[in-house]
Amino acid sequence: MDPPGTIPLFLSLTSGRTTALRRRVAWQASSTALLVIAAFALFGQQLLDYLGITLPALQCSGGLLLLLVALELLTGNDSEPSVQRDTNVALVPLGTPLLAGPGAIVATMVFVRQVHTWERGVFLALGVVLVHLVLWLTMRYSVGIIKVIKESGVLLVTRISGLLLSAIAVQMVANAVRAFISAG
Repeated sequence: MDPPGTIPLFLSLTSGRTTALRRRVAWQASSTALLVIAAFALFGQQLLDYLGITLPALQCSGGLLLLLVALELLTGNDSEPSVQRDTNVALVPLGTPLLAGPGAIVATMVFVRQVHTWERGVFLALGVVLVHLVLWLTMRYSVGIIKVIKESGVLLVTRISGLLLSAIAVQMVANAVRAFISAG
């Protein structure tokens, strides 16, 4: 999870919305991400075991999903903003898979495996909550950036974010492929 890196994605996905609505989206997105991460921390391994899914498979699929989102940001699909205004971007794609994405889910599940005492469990839970609090604060107060960079600046930042997000997605897929090869 990258709170400063979330700003351009948040601004581009909430482009054209009121400040009050953007603030509500920030709260909903961070809350959604927290719920998803907490659910996977508690039940993720059991779910993956039941479905026969490995962590590298989850990571690879998440990388492919992120690549799709990145391509939409890069290409600037003109029909997309009108569709997005009618939908709640706080849940999808912002809350998940952008904030609570496969990388964060896998990292949380790995950290949960390392918890052997209640103290470590408390520290892990506190860390997860604090990261989501920082995410919310970052998105909530990023609304002021719009006044400085204007909508054309948001468009530029959106394209750069799409490029960086696509690189992250490709790296996730590459890491998953390496994990498949080393496990096989």
